[in-house]
Amino acid sequence: MEDFNTALAISFGVIFVAELGDKSQLMALTFATRFKALPVIIGITVATSVVHLASVALGVGLGAALPTGWIALIAGLAFLGFGLWTLRGDSLTDEERRKAERTTRSAIIAVSIAFFLAELGDKTMLATITLATQHGWFGTWLGSTVGMVAADALAIGVGRILGRRLPERTIRYGAGALFGICGVWLLVDAVHQLT
Repeated sequence: MEDFNTALAISFGVIFVAELGDKSQLMALTFATRFKALPVIIGITVATSVVHLASVALGVGLGAALPTGWIALIAGLAFLGFGLWTLRGDSLTDEERRKAERTTRSAIIAVSIAFFLAELGDKTMLATITLATQHGWFGTWLGSTVGMVAADALAIGVGRILGRRLPERTIRYGAGALFGICGVWLLVDAVHQLT
């Protein structure tokens, strides 16, 4: 039990701190301006749980890494696409708006996929792999997942507050810029990894 508590505490602390100011936190803030907070948190939790479970498996079982350069390249291009799409803007009919507000499934899926792609090869994934080589797998997985969700929840809170106080156009441009920054960040990381 002591090993579990140690793994939980260390993993939570390391991942929480590593996530502060990370592109994933910017993504959480961006998604929180577009969707309700609960679907964003659920999406982050789903993606983080899966990625960190894979990270722990790599750290414990294989000790090897995924070809993260190519994954980062694909994710970077996707985020640039998300940014352009956000800048272009969409308009909803009243019926579509009511349906979007009632339906959280599409928001959960969008956030889950975006976070899954962004986290593959990210420093929090690599940190989780490293922690899993030294500590118990379950405590490392749980601590790293909760640490990341907690850090991103801070960004969600900030995003929800900004979403109520800023005009829609400002939010659209800001969200587009954040997606663009995340995309460029991923592309630079991909080029660095592939060279």
